[in-house]
This record gives sequence, C-alpha cells and structure tokens, in this order.
Amino acid sequence: MSKYNERIKARQLRKNGVSIVVIASMLGVTKSSVSAWCRDITLTPEQNFKLVKNKGVSVTTGQRMGAEANKKMRLNAIRDAELYGQEMVKKISNRELLLIATALYWSEGSKSSRTSGFVFVNSDPEMIRVMRLFLIDVLKIPKKDLVCSIQINKIHEGRIEKVLSFWKKLLQLPRNQFRKPYYVNTRVTKVYDNYDDYHGVCRLVVRRGMNLKYRMIGLIKAMKEDILSA
Repeated sequence: MSKYNERIKARQLRKNGVSIVVIASMLGVTKSSVSAWCRDITLTPEQNFKLVKNKGVSVTTGQRMGAEANKKMRLNAIRDAELYGQEMVKKISNRELLLIATALYWSEGSKSSRTSGFVFVNSDPEMIRVMRLFLIDVLKIPKKDLVCSIQINKIHEGRIEKVLSFWKKLLQLPRNQFRKPYYVNTRVTKVYDNYDDYHGVCRLVVRRGMNLKYRMIGLIKAMKEDILSA
C-alpha cells in the first residue's frame, strides 16, 4: 500500500470516528503520520464522546493490533530466512561437512597440549550430533571408539538416568561408552523453566585420538591459511 493510499484510508477511518492509535496500528504507520494526515478532520460531539468513553479499550485494541502486526512481520522474516537458508545450503557434501566440523572443532574442540586427544565439548545436542556424523561418516571412526561424559549441575542428579538416556538415544551409543557423569556444585538460586529439558554439557571423546587431534589442528591451520591469504 502506497503512502497516498494509506493517507486516504486513514482519513476515511478518522471521519468514521476511529482513534489515531487504532488507525496507526491498522495501517502499520506512526501515530504522528496519522495525526498529520487527519489534522483538519473535526469529529462530531458523539464521536468524541465515544472515543473518550472507550479510550482504554481503544489503546488496548491498538496495542494488540500493533503486536499482531509485529508478530506477522517477524514470522514472515523467519520464513523468508529459512527459505534463503534452504536455497543457499541445499545438499551438503562430505567435503563440506569436513569443513563445517573443522570450524566447529576450531571453536569447541581440544587443541591444547594439555589434552591427550580428540575432545569436542558442547551443550547443543544437534552440534554434538553433527560432530558424531563427521567422525563416523567422513573419517570412518568406529562407533565403538566414541566415548562420552556428561557435565551437569548437581541439582539434576536425581534425573541423571533420563539425561543419559537422552544422549544415548541421540548418539546411538551403548551405556558402557558413557563415563561417570561430572557434577558441578555451583549453587543455583534461579528457577529455570527448562529444568526438565536440560541435558547438560556433552564431552565427546575419541579413544586413542591424539593423532586425530593433530589432524584436526592441521585442518584448522590449512583452512585459516586459505581463507586469510585470499
């Protein structure tokens, strides 16, 4: 809708006794714009009385309509972003998965000389799953060589079996490939809404993974050099 059409519509609504706030919300424009467009329109005494009587309702209605308009815009933006992502990503090859996993390891993997091998740590289940797929499907690491340990606050100790079951199912690993959970004793004073949905931090380890750690560091170095030398 052009500004001209918005102005015409605003004036029609104002002549019918609709408040400035409601008009602005309906048309998705500012109150100052509606006020400027309609400044020469004089309402009848009956219309003024109705607006004063329903002032609270009108403001609430305008706020609700504005919130609904903002929600619609947000949902449309999210939908467009998802379509953009699908169009740009399409089908990921093994080589692309290698580069993705290398970037993830660069961010969240063990690179220090103090660590004994390949260790990837994160609380995002989908990120952990991507790394698992990379290890098994791209690097052909045997599933039996994957080991996990879960770090979680001690307040979740009573539901630890549910937490472990979640990770076992997600990673398709048997219970004997999970080490003893590590409990954090930090005092929690805030009540979180996602208590029952929180699954802690997963530490994904590859047995005898020292050479694999060096390979990941080599991949990171090559990737950095290629990008930064461009």
